[in-house]
Amino acid sequence: MTIPTLELNDGNSIPQLGYGVFLVPADDAERAVSEALEVGYRHIDTAAIYGNEEGVGAAIAKSGIAREELFITTKLWNDRHDGDEPRAAIAESLQKLGLEQVDLYLVHWPTPAKDNYVHAWSKLIELREAGLTKSIGVSNHLVEHLERIVAETGVVPTVNQIELHPAYQQREVVAWGTEHGVRTEAWGPLGQGKYDLFGTPAVADAASAHGQTPAQVVLRWHLQKGNIVFPKSVHTERLRENLDVFGFTLTDAEIAAIDALDPLDGSGRVGTHPNEFN
Repeated sequence: MTIPTLELNDGNSIPQLGYGVFLVPADDAERAVSEALEVGYRHIDTAAIYGNEEGVGAAIAKSGIAREELFITTKLWNDRHDGDEPRAAIAESLQKLGLEQVDLYLVHWPTPAKDNYVHAWSKLIELREAGLTKSIGVSNHLVEHLERIVAETGVVPTVNQIELHPAYQQREVVAWGTEHGVRTEAWGPLGQGKYDLFGTPAVADAASAHGQTPAQVVLRWHLQKGNIVFPKSVHTERLRENLDVFGFTLTDAEIAAIDALDPLDGSGRVGTHPNEFN
């Protein structure tokens, strides 16, 4: 199975579908990532705060897969923005992952109350120039944060990883990214099970029409919208199911029906607002 790749604004490429390890316990991460790699995933998304970088690294080491075939992302946590902490933080992550370089390093949250996300972003530019990461990006950044970091550094992120699912599509942030060449990565792509997404007629009817599961339909919706997506599961059967989304195509009408699930008033958010997480 060939997973499509998307070109980033720095010339590097990223697999459009990957495996996310948010909330995967540290003592289960090696097994889960090993199984993900075995069934065909090559893009792994972790973060320092997840506490499972060592398990991810162990799975990579045991996989026997050539490093150039893998795309590994990790993230800078909120208490490491100041001074030269970003360099120390990525050094710790690389040691845990057993890597000399990650493919993508992200500022995890902007923490606007601390007003140090521009500094953090400037340090990530240095880390890229030092060869510790191929690409740099951000996570949970709103338009106001994106505009400021670009205005003050002149460097546009390659990606912005944000909460994005049918009930909360963040159209303003996505549109800004599209205009400026920033790829959108969707975390919580299935709504984290916090609302009955799969029971909506838009999703259920499309699943029935294509002989797919509701989860496969939603992941397919993301892919056709151009999102980079990495669902999380620790079950082998679900890992395979989430990867098996390239054999069918949603119709324009089906896409529009799922698009219409967003109430547009922000009430569909299931995670924390970036301006309130510091």
